[in-house]
Amino acid sequence: MALGAQLRRLGTQSVIYGLGGLVSRILAVLLLPLYTHYLSPSDYGRIETLIALTTVLAIVLRFGIQPAFFRFTFDSPDADHRRRVLRTAFWFTIGTSTAGLAALAALAEPISEALFGTTDAWDLVLASGVALWAQMNYEQLTAVFRVEERATAFVTASLVNIVLTVGATLVLVVALDTGPLGVIVGNFTGTLLVYAVLVLYRREQLGLTFDRGLLREMNRFGMPLVPTALLLWVTSFSDRFFLVTLADATETGLYSVGVRIASAMVLMLTAFRMAWPAFAYSIEDDGEARRTYGWVLTYLTVVSTWAATGLALLSPWLVDWLAAPAFSSASRVVGPLAFAAVAFGGYIVVAIGIGRQKRTQFNWVVTGAAAAVNVALNLALIPPYGMMGAAVATVAAYVVMFAGMAWWSQRIYPVPYQWRRVATALLAGVAIAVVGKLVGAGLPLAIVLTAAYPLALVPLGFLLPVERAAIRRGIAARRAPAGRAR
Repeated sequence: MALGAQLRRLGTQSVIYGLGGLVSRILAVLLLPLYTHYLSPSDYGRIETLIALTTVLAIVLRFGIQPAFFRFTFDSPDADHRRRVLRTAFWFTIGTSTAGLAALAALAEPISEALFGTTDAWDLVLASGVALWAQMNYEQLTAVFRVEERATAFVTASLVNIVLTVGATLVLVVALDTGPLGVIVGNFTGTLLVYAVLVLYRREQLGLTFDRGLLREMNRFGMPLVPTALLLWVTSFSDRFFLVTLADATETGLYSVGVRIASAMVLMLTAFRMAWPAFAYSIEDDGEARRTYGWVLTYLTVVSTWAATGLALLSPWLVDWLAAPAFSSASRVVGPLAFAAVAFGGYIVVAIGIGRQKRTQFNWVVTGAAAAVNVALNLALIPPYGMMGAAVATVAAYVVMFAGMAWWSQRIYPVPYQWRRVATALLAGVAIAVVGKLVGAGLPLAIVLTAAYPLALVPLGFLLPVERAAIRRGIAARRAPAGRAR
């Protein structure tokens, strides 16, 4: 397949996944007034704590089976092989998630006591166990749509899940006044219902086949990714803990608002991350794969840097529009956090070579080094600089993670990445954002500077002859109908 067609395929898949994620985030924001009206701060805190607990448990209990599922599916186009991979991953996930549910059910009271100082929340712990089981199995089964590159089907299942979840939550929390238990039960009701439908839909592909030899191979690939994911979680979330202990709750609150604004980058990268593994592994020819990966890193850097530049320049107004005046200083961390996400996007791309070669054993060292840098800089920079220290620590950690994975991946699976163009695209965005901040750009100038980013790449020599030719052809094609009309 031609390179242009490959990139359009990846772009289309990412956009579709992004639309589903956008709806999910909008509904989450719209439900916030409901939660704050019907739940006490203590109730809401318990829910958030249990979500954090089950998130970590899900990482551990999956044992890396989902990334292994993506990689091993594309080992062969043979339908029997792909069915064995699906069935092995399906039953393994059911087994580990059931063990997790059983453990939470058996230890519900001790866990409640340890987390909240009372055994009264045992029912929330138990409900969270059911939610854990539902989410793990739902995500494993919907991953089949991603392997098949059926993004529309995946998003449809997600949207139905969201609608059912919102409906169940409204009934339980508003009509029946079940409090935090209603929120947790409402959240897994939609997931369980859609999962049951998907099991029926996939019934011909599912069966009692369980290949232990294949599972051992998949575990060898996936298990090293478990500490990788946990260390990445530390890098992403430990800053809030350090801020509240080394600074104060006010600084933490301001930083959290900045994180929320910068999370627009996370939405974009999540959409890309959903499409990327199946797309990357589906390219069978190594030469074509290497060439495509190189171009993907360049264009992802351009798109994500443009978004980060816009967020950095527009952050004062975004914070004013979305938060109370007391939170205005939160805009200072939006830019650094947005550019940190650019480095994370690069990490997602370059890590695929490791997966393609099934050499994941070293990944945790890279994310471990990034986590160590993050912790050390948080300890050193937060006391004197507060939330800006935390933002700098996050940027440094993600840069280390990207650089470390690029170095290791190139040793395992060399790819002709366009490093000069990647650096040009990134530094141009940083320079525009810095200039805008130094001159104190007002809103109109901030918008102009954001829009000017792609134009700034032209005099910097970013465009290749083939790209300039494609742009000229596109302009000529647009002018042609107008000329014929006259």
